[in-house]
Amino acid sequence: MTDALRPMAKQRLYEQVLDRLRHYVNEGGLKAGDRLPPERDLAQRLGVSRASVKQAIVVLEVQGLVEARHGGGTYLVRDSLDVEPVEKLVERRRRLPDVLDAREALETKLAELAAERRTEDDLTAMRQALAHMAEEIEHGRPGVDGDRLFHAAVTAAAHSSILAEFMRSISDQIAESRTESLRQPGRPTRSYAQHEAILDAITDRRPAAAAAAMRRHVRTVAKVRLLDWDPGEGA
Repeated sequence: MTDALRPMAKQRLYEQVLDRLRHYVNEGGLKAGDRLPPERDLAQRLGVSRASVKQAIVVLEVQGLVEARHGGGTYLVRDSLDVEPVEKLVERRRRLPDVLDAREALETKLAELAAERRTEDDLTAMRQALAHMAEEIEHGRPGVDGDRLFHAAVTAAAHSSILAEFMRSISDQIAESRTESLRQPGRPTRSYAQHEAILDAITDRRPAAAAAAMRRHVRTVAKVRLLDWDPGEGA
């Protein structure tokens, strides 16, 4: 039986607020660095509760589109508010914990093996990846490509075809977790420093230290705003 006539999902009130905010930014020509009106003013002008406005702002924070400064207002990070559909956010939030569990299990072991088996070519690949990430960060980007290259180099340095296959099988989900982590304020530079610690341990052939450094890194990756978000609030 076709599901074309299944009940339509009711749009949450904060999703309507998101639509209004997107139009407000576009029509007003606001740019990155500009400040949005205070939540209280937005609630009054839109005729909604402050809770609905707050939830809309949280969704924008989760997507890295605005920065809410404690006691200092909410500022645009980009020149527009092209919001990802909320249902996609909800789905990503649902699967992210499992992805992070898998990353910790696999990548911790990969770092340990890399410290035992790495070659000079493997170390060169890791250093080049970090140099690329540093350049990205220096130019104001989050360092996603350099991060990807570094973890790929660690995987290659482990010289384990089965573990590499496992990593390839969840590569799309890993990419999501990477992007989610690196959009957190201050995260790119912290991630870069953690990569350096992993590389130092692998270079020195210290498997236990490499595994511990990778575990700390993946647990930092797990600390993202998305997992603190309750999609039902402010409905």
